[in-house]
Amino acid sequence: MALVITVPICLLLAVAGLAVHGRAVALDDARTTLSEVDLSLRIQALVHQLQRERGLTNGLLGGEEEFRPPLAVTRKRVDTALRGMRGESAVEDVIQRHLQRLADIRAATDTDTADRAGTLTFYTTAVEALNAVDPVAATATGANRQLRGDLGALRELAAAKESVALERGFLNGVFAEGGFHGREYLTFTEVRATRVAALARFRQVATAPQRAALKNAFGTEDAERATGYENRAEGAADGSALHADAGAWWDAMTVLVDDLYAVQQSVGDDARDRAGRLGDNAEIGLAVHLVAGALVAALVAGLAAFASRSLTRPLGALAASAHDVARHRLPAAVARIQQSPQDHAELLPPADAPDNPDPRLLGGAAEIAEVAASLQQVEHTALRLAAQQAGLRRNTTESLANLGRRNQNLVRRQLSLITRLERQELDPDALAELFELDHLATRMRRNAESLLVLAGQNPPQPTAAPADCLEVVQSAVAEVEQYRRVLIATVEPARVRGHAVADVAHLLAELIENGLTFSPPTEPVEVHGWYDTEDDMYCFAVVDHGIGMSEADRERANARLSDAGEEAFLAAPTRFLGHLVVGRLAQRLGEGAQVHLFDTTGGGLSALLALPGRLLAPVEGPSASPPPARPAVSSLLNGFRAGVARAEARSTQGASS
Repeated sequence: MALVITVPICLLLAVAGLAVHGRAVALDDARTTLSEVDLSLRIQALVHQLQRERGLTNGLLGGEEEFRPPLAVTRKRVDTALRGMRGESAVEDVIQRHLQRLADIRAATDTDTADRAGTLTFYTTAVEALNAVDPVAATATGANRQLRGDLGALRELAAAKESVALERGFLNGVFAEGGFHGREYLTFTEVRATRVAALARFRQVATAPQRAALKNAFGTEDAERATGYENRAEGAADGSALHADAGAWWDAMTVLVDDLYAVQQSVGDDARDRAGRLGDNAEIGLAVHLVAGALVAALVAGLAAFASRSLTRPLGALAASAHDVARHRLPAAVARIQQSPQDHAELLPPADAPDNPDPRLLGGAAEIAEVAASLQQVEHTALRLAAQQAGLRRNTTESLANLGRRNQNLVRRQLSLITRLERQELDPDALAELFELDHLATRMRRNAESLLVLAGQNPPQPTAAPADCLEVVQSAVAEVEQYRRVLIATVEPARVRGHAVADVAHLLAELIENGLTFSPPTEPVEVHGWYDTEDDMYCFAVVDHGIGMSEADRERANARLSDAGEEAFLAAPTRFLGHLVVGRLAQRLGEGAQVHLFDTTGGGLSALLALPGRLLAPVEGPSASPPPARPAVSSLLNGFRAGVARAEARSTQGASS
């Protein structure tokens, strides 16, 4: 349905757009033509004055001194016309190339040192160049038919007028010298032939009034007198002497040239008026087409609104349903399945359950209803997959937990047996080997307990009596392999409540073993302990000087330590299981217990465990072996606080986003 509506709408808009574009082009063409006709008339005004200067200069060089005063006046008119053409790039370029020597030509004429033929050629070349850049020559090809005729007539009349003006100036010099010399007669015939051809072309494209104006220009007494002089010049083809009054010839031909210039201006006015009318018509046509285009756009908008009514409502309902499934229903159902007891079949839709789309979708197209049904099928499939994954994860976790409990029981029995053997053994070497075996069994017990921690099983039975912090550290050191490399630095006296002793020792053992694994065999791992009165917490610091971690890896590790419950250990990479064990042990210790990693000064990694005051028991008197001095732990504590502040900032930013 959308395709059926879209195709005719697009065609309608295309037609309207083409019509508006055509009117806009016509208006632009009319305005361009009008400006170019104005430029053409200004060019012809300059040409007219140059033609006059050429004729007077040629007569003066022929010996007629009476032409000097009108020549001075004409030169001023030429200069004025040249200044008026400034700013027209094409015309100014012609002026620079062809009239640059104008001052030199004038000076040579005034001193009677100029060559008459060369001077005539200079002016003629400049006039022809100006006529060549006349813009009506290019405009005539794309204009209206009548306007094209006016522009063609204007162009041909300019060529005819140039021939008449050139003949006037040329014969002015011939009459002044009293005859033709060299090839001058041939030049005279070529000029007359050019004029005849141009006038013939003008009559073909001109209107009747324009042809009548041309006829009147050639029908005056001065024009007839000029024709008589021309006939006299034709009779001197053999080089015989010509006895003609150059001044009378100049006056008669000047009247004819001025009359032709008047006709030229009249034709230019006709072209300008016609271009103005075309521009007005184009403006009206553009306005009409714009109004029609607006109506078409309104019609299209109405059709689109009408057509979209049958689509937007069901599509909106479909989008809302998909959003509800993706953001609420599906995550909630998956969470219920994962948190439900083992039997969760009642939470799943039947395999053959019919699809029941939203009733709001039934009013839309059949394709929308099919999409809704497919969306519901996707939801059912996702729920079944989630149930399968939850069951598989539950079974795997229970299997690992069962295996961990079995190993734990076996290790306990093994430790009991080793303890009995140690009590009975009197040989020091055999006793040392039993101690090593006891140490290995202790590590195996910690691994089994780590597996139970990852599986989310209940913590071991709480110890009845509190333990000193130094005893907790020693218990943790006893559960690592390379315990001889562990340096227990200053541990300030404090007691950990009985229910937290095992978890704290286990957590410290994991941190110590991590430091031993990632530091050189010759470097010790230091353990510090102190009470921070400012924050009312007891801190354990495990410091190594190993390879350390990159900033990005350390950020991810700290996030894993603080959000251990958010990542299932079956989905986490195996090399990060120690981080998950530490994080979950910290969670079991309750609110306020935190573990944070940061760089060690000089290289390596430091881990700091902070226990809140509620996990500490009162000290029952002075310690039997008080530490000699408090360690310099301010830098460790400052690093811990800065890291915790950054973690809280990231957590706040994530919650707000």
